[in-house]
Amino acid sequence: MTRLLALIGTAIVVLLGATVLGSGVASAHSVVTASNPDDRSAIDAGPERVSVTFNEALQDTFAALTVVGPDGNLWSKGTPTVEGPTVSVPVGELGPVGEYTIAYRVTSADGHAVSGTRTFTLTKEGTGSPGVKADASPDTEGTFNWFWLLLGAAVVLFGLGLGFALRNPRSKS
Repeated sequence: MTRLLALIGTAIVVLLGATVLGSGVASAHSVVTASNPDDRSAIDAGPERVSVTFNEALQDTFAALTVVGPDGNLWSKGTPTVEGPTVSVPVGELGPVGEYTIAYRVTSADGHAVSGTRTFTLTKEGTGSPGVKADASPDTEGTFNWFWLLLGAAVVLFGLGLGFALRNPRSKS
């Protein structure tokens, strides 16, 4: 019992120490300052490009920006571009009336990924042609998700280690 309490006490001290030492000064990440169209705005026609602007310059690697319509289709066309603090993607003529979602994922100047969504509502039917369904991602179909395998292995190893540490020691005669 004493050994168990010592083990639990040590674990608590290690976790508290890691929390205090690891917290440091919070670094500010990029935050959205504007978008075109504005968040939660109503527009009559689709813009030629959709953009999201941040409070600082972005890294141009791994930028993603999509526009998904109320029909579940992708309405953004092409690859997003980053210019300073702004990421944008061509859209052109939109289609059905309703809410469109702008989803972004960018890398801030400090190297951290920042993601989120903004919305706008199209109030007049457009004549544009949609892309594929937004949930159809041919890049990931049929691929194995290693994260869940590694997480499962870590849980099993932790359980085995905990069981070994908490086992009853054999008494010596």
